[in-house]
Amino acid sequence: MENSQDAGDRRPEGRKCPYDWRASPSREVYLAYGWVMSQPPESSSPTSAEHNGSPPATVLHPRPRSALALAALAAVAVPGLDPARLALPQTESKELRVTGVIDTKGRYWEVLEARDDATGASLEAEAEVLRRIARVVDDGRIGFDVSRPAGTLRRKDVHIQVRSHVQGRPVDVGALHPGPGLAAGVGRALGELHELPTAVISEAGMPVYDAEEVRQRWLSLLDDAASTGKVPPSLLARWETALEDTAMWRFRPVVVHGDLAEENMLTAGGAVVAMRGLSQAHVGDPAEDLAWVYSSAPVDCLASIEAAYDLARSEGVDKHLRDRAELVSELSLARWLMHGVRVGDRAIVDDAVAMLADLANQVGDEPLVEPRTPRLAPVPSPRVSAGPDETTSEVEMVEIGDDGKPVNSKKEPVVLRDASLGSGDDAAGGSGKDPGRG
Repeated sequence: MENSQDAGDRRPEGRKCPYDWRASPSREVYLAYGWVMSQPPESSSPTSAEHNGSPPATVLHPRPRSALALAALAAVAVPGLDPARLALPQTESKELRVTGVIDTKGRYWEVLEARDDATGASLEAEAEVLRRIARVVDDGRIGFDVSRPAGTLRRKDVHIQVRSHVQGRPVDVGALHPGPGLAAGVGRALGELHELPTAVISEAGMPVYDAEEVRQRWLSLLDDAASTGKVPPSLLARWETALEDTAMWRFRPVVVHGDLAEENMLTAGGAVVAMRGLSQAHVGDPAEDLAWVYSSAPVDCLASIEAAYDLARSEGVDKHLRDRAELVSELSLARWLMHGVRVGDRAIVDDAVAMLADLANQVGDEPLVEPRTPRLAPVPSPRVSAGPDETTSEVEMVEIGDDGKPVNSKKEPVVLRDASLGSGDDAAGGSGKDPGRG
């Protein structure tokens, strides 16, 4: 959750090879914003506070508090927390201030101050998700940890939340190596995340979408983007074909992180040890999380990531997962365009248009999903009955005694004759004799 921002203000990440957004001319600006793959907007009309007449978020405290002041408030929010010194992180945005605090018992905390009521509500929703995931962690069902909410302080102009600090450093996805190491750890952690009970999300009051709702929301975004006239027609056709391919959208909705980025997946000792930044968590398409992996990880690592991911999942391989992940990654550019349109930011719009043009040049007229060849059912031919004297194979009939054994005075083995072998040939080698005899 550290330095969390509104989903609409986050930039999409690049594509995976062979259409590599990492070679984009807008790459430097592109990466400066990070990426969130939460659901697309509901409406085709502008929805920002500036454009729809809704009131702006209520500011809780007009003047920033110092880190020491936040540490003091943390002591009020959590009984027994006696601050000793400040620590990292020390981050700040217009919505959120985060301060690290170590208490006299050596416990490591993070103090989060919401700057407006919307951010405060987001903190509370995320805390409910964290509490439920923590119970799964404590049961030993997943291998990574999450922050544990410890206390909240809410007053007229104060919204403070205190959580335990999770150790680890941000994963460097671009530096992964194939094999059973960290690349496999990333896949396994994502698989475990997607295996969490969906009640973790629904009981916390976070969004829940079924497969068809996910598809329809992307279609809504496609319509919005098309109405601007700024998306190349080849991309619109490419996306519409994929979205109308209903076979791609038969998946079981899972718990989705929704804001995967390197800073939200922590590693230590060559393993993924924690996840954070779950304010955008919801039930939806696992491809939303995998899109980040496919767009960021080296191509030679994808097999290791996918194999570990599949092993961690209980339902088997989703054969369209990568296709949807690619689509989600591309549609995130359309989301960036629509954000610029809604807030009236010409620089964002121009940047999105440039990246869309770059993508169109890379993919050309190639469909995202190869057209499927229709499956042909065999046409039955007229049934022809065999004559009464016709046989398909010649079988020697033998008498069976009461003991279930063939009655054979010569003690010769029973031979089944096949007409296709010709007369005189048998299963023993064609001599009609016991292969063990001379």
